Amino acid sequence: MSTYSPVTYDHYAHVDGPFYHGTKAVLEPGAELVPGYGSNFQDGRISNNIYFTAVVETAAWGAELASALAGTGERGHIYVVEPLGPFEDDPNVTNKRFPGNPTQSYRTRDPLRVVRELEEWEGHSPEVLKGMLDSLARLREQGLDVIED
Repeated sequence: MSTYSPVTYDHYAHVDGPFYHGTKAVLEPGAELVPGYGSNFQDGRISNNIYFTAVVETAAWGAELASALAGTGERGHIYVVEPLGPFEDDPNVTNKRFPGNPTQSYRTRDPLRVVRELEEWEGHSPEVLKGMLDSLARLREQGLDVIED
């Protein structure tokens, strides 16, 4: 992304979808995802935001990690979603792990409406997924699995 323009609650209309949300949850079109529920990534944490992306692979990570951390044995689900209010860059990745926002990850305190499930998407190999889970476990052990929410 050569010309990064920060996405803020006051400056977001320039960002085009489609947008995706990866999760362990089974949802129907028309359902609304809202903040205030348990995090997919930290036990006991209530999320103040709903996270989404414009990149299918980023949503795939969300779906696979949420399912793996929940121990469901399933691969998870990716939904095409529509933000129903303003949104901003996800500060957990933007300019922290990656310069700019190449993962096109966003968050909102307003609902996301499920448009449809994305039926066909490519997940990560079991080895790559295990590597990510091991990395997350190391961060937890070190107290570094901080989510800025």
